[in-house]
Amino acid sequence: MTTQILEDPRGLFSPETMAWKIHSDPAMAVGGIRALLQQALHPIAMDGVAKNSNFREDAWGRLQRTGDYVSTITFGERSQAQALAARVRKIHTSLSLDDPHLLLWVHMSMVDSFLDIARRSGMTISDLQADQYVSEMVLFAELVGVPTADVPANASEMQSYFQNIAPELRASDDAKRAALFLTIPPMPSAVRFATPAAPAWASLALLAASSLPQWARKLYGTPQIPGQNLITDISLKAVRSTFGVIPEVLLAPPVYKQAVIRWKSVAA
Repeated sequence: MTTQILEDPRGLFSPETMAWKIHSDPAMAVGGIRALLQQALHPIAMDGVAKNSNFREDAWGRLQRTGDYVSTITFGERSQAQALAARVRKIHTSLSLDDPHLLLWVHMSMVDSFLDIARRSGMTISDLQADQYVSEMVLFAELVGVPTADVPANASEMQSYFQNIAPELRASDDAKRAALFLTIPPMPSAVRFATPAAPAWASLALLAASSLPQWARKLYGTPQIPGQNLITDISLKAVRSTFGVIPEVLLAPPVYKQAVIRWKSVAA
């Protein structure tokens, strides 16, 4: 049973929802990168991104914009979230990127990535809670124009979706270039050589790539190392633990901090 409060002006999702729990977790630093890598495996969707954005020059920017969108829809006030969704739909329409089939692919890759990374990094999520998360995320798909009836609403339906769409997927040249730019994004020399930003980012990106489903790693042609999933899970738990000791005030986006205050003040 979902605990979304769709008519509440405080937001589309309450603190009791699985969407709030998962999207506020530090593990999403890896989940966001993995989502982009997975989304890139649909050649038509990737072609649209390559032709209508500066992804190659601004991989960080696209990741940040995706993160800002997810944060605003999850934690923003209801009117704020709906206004942003309307702007995104308008942009998609103007660029002819509003095909519900492709939008659903982008959505499901995001949901799969966020849920899988959350569980593998150590969050306690039961099968029932996993189904609840997938169900709650139907709203995300609806907001960008995907018909509700087309959106998987539980984990089993999500897995069937990936099995059915598998024949359409491949690692195009654009996808491989996107993966390269995500791993080694352009950055100022002063940042690359005088700070730990480059190796830190590369470590997160490589971990995200390693966390991809086996079918996705095969499409990219990455080596299949014995025990890779176990090593990846241990690394994900370590990264989440490391981020977990950083004060929330330093990591959490403003929209999340405002949401915490907004929901607590009304509840009180």
